[in-house]
Amino acid sequence: MEILLIGQEGQLAFELERSLACLGSVMAVGRKSKIHIDLEDLNGVSALIRAIKPDLIVNAAAYTAVDSAESHQDLAYRINADAVAQLAQEAKGLKIPIVHYSTDYVFDGQSRTPYREEDPTGPLSIYGHSKLQGEIALREAEIPHLIFRTGWVYGMRGQNFLLTMLRLMREKDALSIVNDQRGAPTWCRLIAEATALALSQCVHQGRIQLGDRAGTYHLTAGGETSWYGFAKAIRPLAIERGHLPAECALLNAITTAQYPTAAKRPPHSVLATEKLHAAFGIRLPTWDKGLDLCLTAKAC
Repeated sequence: MEILLIGQEGQLAFELERSLACLGSVMAVGRKSKIHIDLEDLNGVSALIRAIKPDLIVNAAAYTAVDSAESHQDLAYRINADAVAQLAQEAKGLKIPIVHYSTDYVFDGQSRTPYREEDPTGPLSIYGHSKLQGEIALREAEIPHLIFRTGWVYGMRGQNFLLTMLRLMREKDALSIVNDQRGAPTWCRLIAEATALALSQCVHQGRIQLGDRAGTYHLTAGGETSWYGFAKAIRPLAIERGHLPAECALLNAITTAQYPTAAKRPPHSVLATEKLHAAFGIRLPTWDKGLDLCLTAKAC
């Protein structure tokens, strides 16, 4: 099986390139890869896919700069919506499935219970809206697909909250962290492993056949916390694992109003994952266990 993995430079694609290797030959492409792809160039996207003729497309690329998207709207929609629509059309032409990753930011965060896949969306930001348009484009293409909505993704590569906290805790005496936005921090390696596990259940005669399991699923860690709660958990674990000195920044909880940003964030973006468990038997560990596993893996 030939798997085309898009977004090689990203933290999730780094993990996917390894986890998907058990299913077939993985060709990872990106802006800086030997085999180049630029999602802004829709004609180039089509040409590459037609040349490779993969058996499966996994799209882990996205414009994820949430605040920058507010002032770079065209670019956000080009990558998060238009390029996804182009990928869907090429997959349709080849009669192959596609795996795509979306976000908890498609919701407005007003619910105080975990969002289910069928709940009404209502993104507050350009980023969230552009990602929702990508989802819609995939569904309208009427091709076999898996859309995995996730959120608060972190790892030991790229740019994410965990690495930012580790850096700032070394550099600063004190940090002020937002305590009134809630979600489920999710280690990108667990997302990649869950993706491979789900796909492995759909292999028939050497090809991915999604059947009635095609659709949208929420894929996040269990439990919930705030950004302050996440940072508060990072600090002692990172000290214990040797990622931080014993004397590092103290943490202070603040409100969203005290930390204004260009893009609005959903105040409560916890996702229900029962559908994923029912369809594939997959349930990620709680967010704090995932953090422990991540920091332990890096320390080994």
